[in-house]
Amino acid sequence: MNAIIVVDMLNDFIKENGPLYIGFRAKQVTKNIKKMLENEKAKGSAIFLLGDQHEPNDPEFKLFPSHCIKGTCGCLPIDELKDYGLLIPKSTYSAFIGTDLTQKLATIKPEKVIIAGVCTDICILYAVYDCIGLGYNVEVPANCVASYNEDAHNFALTHMEKILGAKITNRKKGYIFDESTLKGKNADIYFLRTREILEKENINNTVTMEFFPSADGILCGINQAVDLLKDVLPEGSKVWTMEEGTPISYKETAMRIIAPYNSFGIYETAILGMLSSQTGWATAAKECAEAAQNIPCISFGARHVHPSVSPFMEYAAIVGGCISCATSAGAKMASIEPSGTIPHALVLNMGNTVDAALAFDKYIDASILRSVLVDTFKDEAEEALNVASVMGQKLTSIRLDTARERGGVTADLIKEVRAHLDLAGYSHVGIFVTGGLTPERILDYKAKGAPVVGFGIGSFISGRSAIDFTADIYEINGKPVAKRGRIPGIKPNTKLKQII
Repeated sequence: MNAIIVVDMLNDFIKENGPLYIGFRAKQVTKNIKKMLENEKAKGSAIFLLGDQHEPNDPEFKLFPSHCIKGTCGCLPIDELKDYGLLIPKSTYSAFIGTDLTQKLATIKPEKVIIAGVCTDICILYAVYDCIGLGYNVEVPANCVASYNEDAHNFALTHMEKILGAKITNRKKGYIFDESTLKGKNADIYFLRTREILEKENINNTVTMEFFPSADGILCGINQAVDLLKDVLPEGSKVWTMEEGTPISYKETAMRIIAPYNSFGIYETAILGMLSSQTGWATAAKECAEAAQNIPCISFGARHVHPSVSPFMEYAAIVGGCISCATSAGAKMASIEPSGTIPHALVLNMGNTVDAALAFDKYIDASILRSVLVDTFKDEAEEALNVASVMGQKLTSIRLDTARERGGVTADLIKEVRAHLDLAGYSHVGIFVTGGLTPERILDYKAKGAPVVGFGIGSFISGRSAIDFTADIYEINGKPVAKRGRIPGIKPNTKLKQII
């Protein structure tokens, strides 16, 4: 038998007018908990509802607004869950202090204890701590707990798993959005005002909205858009999309949403931003990859954009055709390993290229390819030979990034370095090129027969302008509509697949 502990699913936490209203997650977590309780009830599990009941002068009110006062409706379980068991009142963060829950669990001896409710980083965290301290196996379904702050929610889940030893289930796959996006803080203000007006007018039409680009390109950002929509759309909503990384044409429908407008209207800004910027970056990467053909390209453009968006840029570069990227955050988003050689900073600090190469080899994991920058202090061919002579077969490639002030990396320079390496018996060492690369320069290298094994692409990808996307409503409650200049009704696209 399992024991289910449901914490603080009370009116003052879950209802919109409650003093400690948990926010937009309330409906979602309620739905998930109810579904979980139905399944557990069918298995014969024991269900315990725990909830705050405070005296009017409770010291907790120095930290939080007055809530769940004894005798008020605010301390009662919400209607959706009230029939799953009798409420066990508590007056602290703990579900065990001052309650008989310890004795109840001891009587039934559950195989595991499942804990759900609010708030993840407060009462849920304390319940898990106490329960594990009593020796029980504890499970927390991540989709059945919520908090006011997404960062605090995620920290608490990780703490419960890594420090306390609880099993976390149903943790969301895909991109996790920050609180600003989920609460619409980065939405165009007129969308927020529109929602406010429609809610006060009690209008929440089911609309069909389609998203399409202003130019041809490589579609990117659609997976993140879907991750967001899965977070916010109610049951019964429908979403169709083209696949990430596929070519898309001017005005071709990339995504179609059919859902109550108020559930997603404020996210139009965010979704358009995801699609526009990442499609632009992915398209630039595709142009480089097509120019390079069988020669791999790596995105090195993170240094040219704000760090808050660099992972998305690098992810888009991978979608567009780069085989890797420079930062761990971008690589994680693309589910790959980051790539990088030795920077000038290491060589300058070490004093010479050979010492920098040897230090890299000494301290960096052997699974990382040994690729060394060879243009810092001496002639490129000379530095390449010096490094190759001490590293031998360990050296996989050298990198050329010669400054523009010294003429940059030319096809003739690449050929010269290649010839010196071959004459000295280091034909296994490839030549990797970086520095202001564009598809035109890549094509020029290839046309001139420059023997390159890889290209590091920077600002050509990261500096690419967005391919603007537009979102329009084409149906309201099933009736075709459109603003002037658009044709009412959905725009068929056989490439669309239903995702939700």
